[in-house]
Amino acid sequence: MTRNTSNLKRRSFLKKVVQVCSAIGFVASMVLYWLYVFPKQRGKRKIVYVYACATDDLPDRGVKHFFVDYPLHGRTVTKKIFIVNTHTADLFALSGVCTHLGCLVRWDRRARRFQCPCHQGQYNLSGEVVAGPPPAPLQRMMLKIDNDRVLVGLMV
Repeated sequence: MTRNTSNLKRRSFLKKVVQVCSAIGFVASMVLYWLYVFPKQRGKRKIVYVYACATDDLPDRGVKHFFVDYPLHGRTVTKKIFIVNTHTADLFALSGVCTHLGCLVRWDRRARRFQCPCHQGQYNLSGEVVAGPPPAPLQRMMLKIDNDRVLVGLMV
């Protein structure tokens, strides 16, 4: 008889362990689901317009790169940008940072592509991925002209 009572105690203990683990798993999955559906906003980001160049320095046709300085968390950060003038679309600005691993891209005039030297990522004139591992196009940035000054909008 002690054997049966021992088996019953063990069985009821294991049953409780399975129930507790199932409850923990259910609660954890609900928390993860909640975080996925309602992500926490990490502070409100805003667009800050910074000086890129004078209107006289804009490319007549094609691509020209610039470095802009902007404030971020109490320090000054420098970012590489490209201003593109295709004459078929409006003037626009692209980030000079590859979307794969954050390397700085360069414009290859002969190939008419932005190229990343790190992992051979390539983007067309519009900043869309045409080759390599980048997961997304180059970031397009707001551009406005105010009193012969070209300003680029950066998210900070």
